[in-house]
Amino acid sequence: MEKVIENFLRYVQIDTGSEDGSMFSPSTEKQHDLAKVLAEQLQKMGAEEITYDMKHCYIYASIPASKGCETSPVIGFIAHMDTAPAVTGAGVKPRMIEDYDGKDIVLNPAKGIVMKVCDFPELPSYRGKRLIVTDGTTLLGADDKAGVAEIMAMAEYLLDHKEIIHGKIRIGFTPDEEVGAGADYFDVKLFGADYAYTVDGGKLGELEYENFNAAEAKIIVHGRSVHPGEAKDKMRNAILMAQEFQSMLPAAENPMYTCGYEGFYHLDSLKGTVEEATAEYIIRDHDKGKFEKKKEYFLHVVDFLNGKYGEGTFDVELEDSYYNMKEIIEKHMHLVENAKKAMEELGVEPKVVPIRGGTDGARLSFMGLPCPNLCTGGQNFHGRFEYACADEMEKIVGLLIKIAEKYA
Repeated sequence: MEKVIENFLRYVQIDTGSEDGSMFSPSTEKQHDLAKVLAEQLQKMGAEEITYDMKHCYIYASIPASKGCETSPVIGFIAHMDTAPAVTGAGVKPRMIEDYDGKDIVLNPAKGIVMKVCDFPELPSYRGKRLIVTDGTTLLGADDKAGVAEIMAMAEYLLDHKEIIHGKIRIGFTPDEEVGAGADYFDVKLFGADYAYTVDGGKLGELEYENFNAAEAKIIVHGRSVHPGEAKDKMRNAILMAQEFQSMLPAAENPMYTCGYEGFYHLDSLKGTVEEATAEYIIRDHDKGKFEKKKEYFLHVVDFLNGKYGEGTFDVELEDSYYNMKEIIEKHMHLVENAKKAMEELGVEPKVVPIRGGTDGARLSFMGLPCPNLCTGGQNFHGRFEYACADEMEKIVGLLIKIAEKYA
């Protein structure tokens, strides 16, 4: 199982950041740098049916079924290769902390960057474990290179240990999950799995089959610039009107104040001038009815302000991104139950939690591939305080193997 850490430390040093708003697939060419490494590794370890989609940057491969299990269900394991554009993934310098003492972690003495227990209160629960951290200037990339490394380690272990009985296993690695495009060109038919798991979660034991319903929205506010010395009753400041729009959204329905099943409106960016301002939002809720009401209220605020300032002052673009996979997975609950049993057999307490976000599996479930989400052992994704627990990662390789055995 040690191979998973070797894989991970190698993968995180390959910059695979995706790019919001790109018109290309993949959104960044550098994602191919990891895809090529994975395709070569799969070839060397003896995987079969390896397909490298060099146009869109997807990797598919197979581990053949054990003798006598050729008609067993085909199970897939999927992870994404890209990292979030929120923080750079270039020049990642991973560092292993052996026997962590449960206290504040100095990531970068020269820059005074410290990961503090008061900010991340879960840290003491890792006392005595091995943690992989950054130098505080980049993200780590555990989301989702931990998942990639775990799947690759599982594949190599099963190919080297023919005595472990399992059906055919399919492996899939996707680009652009972090910018919502991971499933855009995923070939479900070519993949050929009956069911699958994404390996894209957090702490060991977490198991997820509910995610947000999600929409993206953009507000474009058209103002009127006039010299501030002569602006009375003439100027219409687009920035201030955008702020007025934000002030009309429920203050408590903000990601900073929500958890569990609570949805939110998230102002992701705001930029502009007096003449024109643009605000980009994401809208989320697990409950489909509440999700629809959130979108309705968002549009109602647009209508209200257009009534106040004149039609066309506020333009809006609103589009659904993905939906809660719960309605699909509930028809195939053996996926959840078998994952829970596999955890229990490894001495891991299962914790079924809702995803406060989305995964490739959410869209893939609606594309005909039921796909709940498994833990990776990573924490604090998308930021410079991201870390991964090496002990948990090794345990998760065993978890993937156990799940594969359940479908033999």
